[in-house]
Amino acid sequence: MTFISPECQHSNRPTKPKVRLGPSGIHLFNRVSGVNLLIDEVIPPEVEFAVAPRHVSIALTNACDLACPYCFAPKTPAALAFERVVSWLNELDPNGTVGVSFGGGEPTLYPRFDDLCCYAANHTGLAVTFTTHGHHLKDTFLARLKGNVHFIRISMDGVGATYERLRNRPFNALERRLDAIRKIVPFGINYLVNEDTLPDIDTAATFAERAGASEFLLLPEHPVKGRGGLSGAAAEALRGWVSRYSGCLRLAVSETSAEGMPACDPLPRETGLRAYAHIDANGVVKGSSFDSDGVAIGRDGVLAALCQLHSQTRAAL
Repeated sequence: MTFISPECQHSNRPTKPKVRLGPSGIHLFNRVSGVNLLIDEVIPPEVEFAVAPRHVSIALTNACDLACPYCFAPKTPAALAFERVVSWLNELDPNGTVGVSFGGGEPTLYPRFDDLCCYAANHTGLAVTFTTHGHHLKDTFLARLKGNVHFIRISMDGVGATYERLRNRPFNALERRLDAIRKIVPFGINYLVNEDTLPDIDTAATFAERAGASEFLLLPEHPVKGRGGLSGAAAEALRGWVSRYSGCLRLAVSETSAEGMPACDPLPRETGLRAYAHIDANGVVKGSSFDSDGVAIGRDGVLAALCQLHSQTRAAL
């Protein structure tokens, strides 16, 4: 029996653990406590494996009121219809997806965002998370989200003057928002790592811990828009920092950047589209948010598009 690190998710609403069958065993997940349990002594027959990815991210809109030069999100106007997203959640939930994360763009700019979170929390068994710059999470907005979101990921690039130069927003305003967020729901910090932000990483981790974050997710910059991404020397420095880190925060790293990191993969047999899929703001399902190709979700629904994408992926190997 293998215990998987919890994702520090929480809900005020009781719920039964969700059961997902896959090639690594029987996975039980409780979105109230955030506890994941893997029974790996029993491998179910392949015909019983979950057909939906374990986790699905959905870019609700490309709209964003920031203009970070390293952002990989498309800037062409696009947004998903509320009813389409609801229909996809209703497909994914009974077919093995345990968590959905909303992003963008900036998801808090999506019309009826609070209604969507409320629907997912009350009408599905999915854990609900979203990634945001945090500045729109005013007290009234947070009050509407309370009990309907299990985890929030706050993007933070550097601290103090570095953050303000890159994000063009006051850092003390972010600090005030984090103080309000932690009273409502657990949160983590998504820390973009590049040559600008790497010098701040010690201070950033200390700040995140003091602010009450439960996770510090490292996101090494990817090449985009002519930018080269994180250099080899900076990547090596980041790996050194991770090996020396002795703080209390749980460290995590994006899957696309995990190579060379002292990372643990609790579900090594559950890879590719079994583990994760991304849906962009045009309704195209992809293997990751960095992929340029995917399959448009049609009237047959998201599972049919995932099946087609899986076939295309296998054919390309």
